[in-house]
Amino acid sequence: MSLLRTMILIPLIALAIAVTGCTQLEDYADTQPAFKLEQFFDGPLTAHGIFKDYKGTVIKRFRVDMIGSWEGNVGRLKEDFFYDDGTTEQRIWTITKTDSGHYVGTAADIKGEAIGTTSGFALNWQYVMRLPVGDTVYNLSFDDWMYRLDSNTVLNEASVSKLGVTVGKVVLVMHKIESQQ
Repeated sequence: MSLLRTMILIPLIALAIAVTGCTQLEDYADTQPAFKLEQFFDGPLTAHGIFKDYKGTVIKRFRVDMIGSWEGNVGRLKEDFFYDDGTTEQRIWTITKTDSGHYVGTAADIKGEAIGTTSGFALNWQYVMRLPVGDTVYNLSFDDWMYRLDSNTVLNEASVSKLGVTVGKVVLVMHKIESQQ
């Protein structure tokens, strides 16, 4: 087989395997507890997570303190990030429930809108984040999956890519903070 043919066929075969092996959100339709953002992201939460590079090496650890509030179908989620290197960051989301199981989110560093859909205990967010590094701003695509494990815990995994190539992964666990009443 010629080198050119090999260079063309191998990526196409890999793509075919990846596409046929992908989990679909509908696979979770009959799972519980149902993931409703307006319930889980209401009140104080905390999360702990890691960012791994494309090789799988952990390059950052972090904690996120969150507070969510909802008025009707519109929610606000304030996230304060604390990284292991001492840096901090804040993101404030405005999330709108457009209909049953469908959400649209915006934030200052999100290009356009984040589109989210729930099915059973799962949520899939798709969005592009603008990440400044020095004098350059990179547009990174996030394929963000959240799984509601119980009434107070969500596991979150996000694949981060640039021009279709995976550059990293984010993994975190979120916990609702129980009121001390």
